[in-house]
Amino acid sequence: MGYDASCKLTIDGKTSKGTAWLEHKDLVFRGPTRLAIPLASITSATAENGTLHVRFGKRSADFAIGAAAPKWASRIMNPPSRLDKLGVKTAMVVAFVGISDPTLAAEVEERGAKVVKGAPRAGRAVDVIFFEANDRSVLDRLAALRKLIQPAGAVWVVRPKGRPEITEAETMAAGKRAGLVDVKVVSFSDTHTAEKFVIPVAQR
Repeated sequence: MGYDASCKLTIDGKTSKGTAWLEHKDLVFRGPTRLAIPLASITSATAENGTLHVRFGKRSADFAIGAAAPKWASRIMNPPSRLDKLGVKTAMVVAFVGISDPTLAAEVEERGAKVVKGAPRAGRAVDVIFFEANDRSVLDRLAALRKLIQPAGAVWVVRPKGRPEITEAETMAAGKRAGLVDVKVVSFSDTHTAEKFVIPVAQR
């Protein structure tokens, strides 16, 4: 998510220096005190004078992170949706290739984007393609998918997390072979990661 800061943590009357990370599901602190607060357990997060005040359960913690404190508080209390992270916007044209997630299409349509029925076709370029790759053998399809997106479009490769059948390195290498560059990685679900590939700016 890109949220990390060297800071002081005060909890249970004790203060220690370390590093805080605002991750996908947890607010984490590492130092003499080690702490991981599930975001789902946080009942309030506010910022005051550079300090992030967090309440969770019957406890509270203060993170002195400086000017970024309001941004962290907003992120905790108003987390981005999956489509926000994936960059799907109203009026986009979106296609699915092998996607098994049963709710994604409905989420896209609710956002006001158009879902292409069936596989995308040449001559009808789309803004976004979601491509599920459960093993390395299908990654060669990226070259063909590159031809089906708008110049400023994207192919999101959705792959299982931590599976030997397909790795991040293999996915990135396949994108490079297809003439694409990887620009972003997000958590697609509890079981899958999504990696965003785009056409290099110089080739658009």
